[in-house]
Amino acid sequence: MVVLGIESSCDETSIAILKDGELKANLISSQDFHKLYGGVVPELSSRAHIQRLQPLIKGALQKAELEKSDIDVITATAGPGLIGALLTGFIYGKHLAYALDKPFIPVNHIEGHIFSGFLMEEKPEYPFLALVVSGGHTMLVIVNSETEMKILGSTIDDAVGEAFDKVAKMLGLPYPGGPSIQKAADRGNEDAYKLPISETAGRYDFSYSGLKTAVLRLINKIKPTDGELDDQTKFDIAASFQRAAVEALLRKTKKALNAFPVKTLCLTGGVAANKMLREGIQKLGEKNSVKVVIPAFEYCGDNAAMIALRGEMLYNAGESFPDEFEPFPEFYSKYLVTD
Repeated sequence: MVVLGIESSCDETSIAILKDGELKANLISSQDFHKLYGGVVPELSSRAHIQRLQPLIKGALQKAELEKSDIDVITATAGPGLIGALLTGFIYGKHLAYALDKPFIPVNHIEGHIFSGFLMEEKPEYPFLALVVSGGHTMLVIVNSETEMKILGSTIDDAVGEAFDKVAKMLGLPYPGGPSIQKAADRGNEDAYKLPISETAGRYDFSYSGLKTAVLRLINKIKPTDGELDDQTKFDIAASFQRAAVEALLRKTKKALNAFPVKTLCLTGGVAANKMLREGIQKLGEKNSVKVVIPAFEYCGDNAAMIALRGEMLYNAGESFPDEFEPFPEFYSKYLVTD
């Protein structure tokens, strides 16, 4: 079976092709021009998706040595994400499926991340605990099967990726904030400043607004009235922030591991590329004697490989969607529940 995956939820346009469970192509076009604005500009993102979708599909088919007529199932991200960006890939995929008379499967973006570990040679074993960390979502999920998941906790304000972006902007570091903070932190002292590690009323919920505010107050306190922070101070703040942000994730994950008998711990999403977090998750797995699966960097950020994979799972599970189904920013499927 040949599955075409389309991802266009934010600022990456991506096309992937799975053939009989093997990834044949995963092309990703990043919209680097957003760096000029310090964040994603939705209208520009949508226009870029429109320009890049067709060439990427052509390129993916060529790489996989396939024709459009070989495609059996078409999948596309239906949300969460920026509505304009979502519409571009979703509508393209839906119309292509109609033209080819093939099934079309909308995919939840978060579910794509949750199952991205199955793209690796060493795959997760059920049940597994997934820590999903991205620009828009921070979430702990127990996954019992392809169609049975329970959200233990999620962010009540800023997601961890948003916090990285905002703190980077405060420090005058380039967008996106994740790589910039890590690079600066590598040259800083994480013990230079004591920043709060968030605790929330919900046992597994996350909060980053307090940490973000603490960093802002720290900068305003130590910044010269007639100048800017020196580079070493920026590095030290970045390192101190990174430690506090990562420690909050590790503490909640540790609580969940102690409470739920799982076979695998998965770290997924864009922030899963962070070196300190990857190392911390590996150590947690070792201490709790559970397998750890962390996707390769290619599958941490937004990519169509995880969308194609999740779409294939849904198709094999007998899932179908009405023709009038449309994408929307907070699309959650019936499988990803909180109760």
